[in-house]
Parts: sequence; C-alpha cells; structure tokens
Amino acid sequence: MTIFNKKIKKNAGMTYVELIVVLSIFAVLSSVIIFNHGKFQAKVDLKNLASDIALKIVEAQKSALSGKWNSNALTNWKPSYGVFLTSSLLQDYSDNIYLNKKFIYFADLDQNNSFDDSPSCTTTECLEKITITKGNYIDRIDRYSGITSTQILNPLSVTFKRPDSSAVFKDSNGVTLTGFDYMQITIKSPKEVVAFIKIYPSGRVQVN
Repeated sequence: MTIFNKKIKKNAGMTYVELIVVLSIFAVLSSVIIFNHGKFQAKVDLKNLASDIALKIVEAQKSALSGKWNSNALTNWKPSYGVFLTSSLLQDYSDNIYLNKKFIYFADLDQNNSFDDSPSCTTTECLEKITITKGNYIDRIDRYSGITSTQILNPLSVTFKRPDSSAVFKDSNGVTLTGFDYMQITIKSPKEVVAFIKIYPSGRVQVN
C-alpha cells in the first residue's frame, strides 16, 4: 500500500517590503484626496462669498425700487441704496480688519451716489458692515470695455436710486464712471482660487 504524503502549504503573510509599498501608496492617495478636498472647499467658499456680494447688490437695487424708507432720510429723499467695496490693503483700526476683507451696505441719504463715511461705518448711511472670512478677500476692481480692462481707483460705490433700476458707479475721487460694458469685482482665496462678480450698468449682476 502506497501512502502519499501531502504537504500542506500555509498562506504566507505580507513581507515588510510589500507592507511599506502598500502604506506608501495609501499615503500618496490620501495626500491627493486631502489636497483636492481643500481646493474644492476653497472654491465652494469663494462662490458663496461671490453670491453674498451679488445678493447684497441686488438687495440695494430692490430696496431702492420698492421705495424702502430710511428713518434718517429727509422728507424729499428718493430711496437710494448701494454697496461699497474696495481692494485696498489698508487696515481699519476700528476693528483691525483690512479694508479688502469687508464690504458695506448703505443708504445714500444725501443722494450723491457714494458712501460718505470711512469703512469704520460710524454714520447713519451705514446699514450693514459685512466681514469677509476664511482668509478670502477682494483682490481688484476693474471696468471692462470688450476685452480691455482698466483697474479703477479704490474704493467703488455701486448705488441704485428709485425709480431707475440701473446702477451708478463712483470711484474714490467721486467721479461717476461711464462708457464701459461692465464692472468686475475679483475675489480671491489664500489657495489662489478666484471668482468674479460682474455688475452691468443696466443693473444686472452675474457671478462667475
């Protein structure tokens, strides 16, 4: 009688080299995912900021057109509201926030189509001072004619006055800006992600 000896093979575990290779691959994949997630989150945050700015401009337009009254206004005041923006790197010492990290919603009580106050927001024209968070900021403000752009002097006031739905733009010298296709507000994140708010003289607002 012939007896056959069967050898039982045991499954060998991973070697140290195989383990190191697997861990290295996992580390690389994790780094890529974390990096892409951070950039994706930055894009989402910046789009939300652009939408917030655009909505505040639309709110100014609607407040003016609907005839929303301000208790500090004179009796002959025609409802006029606007948004004040700047890409200035100067610091507001009233709150230690840089000027390009905030924007202001205001009532144009003297109807000169501009915000007549410092960004510290101490007068009755100031209705709301909105702080930009998460390191995002207003990078620049340009007016576009076709594909040609010109950076304007800071700051910029965008106002609307009843009964006209069109926007009025004024720079830091109090000059009313005309003769262009649209005004573009560029906002940027610390991760160099950018978004744009386009404001047309007609009053249309677009986020890109």
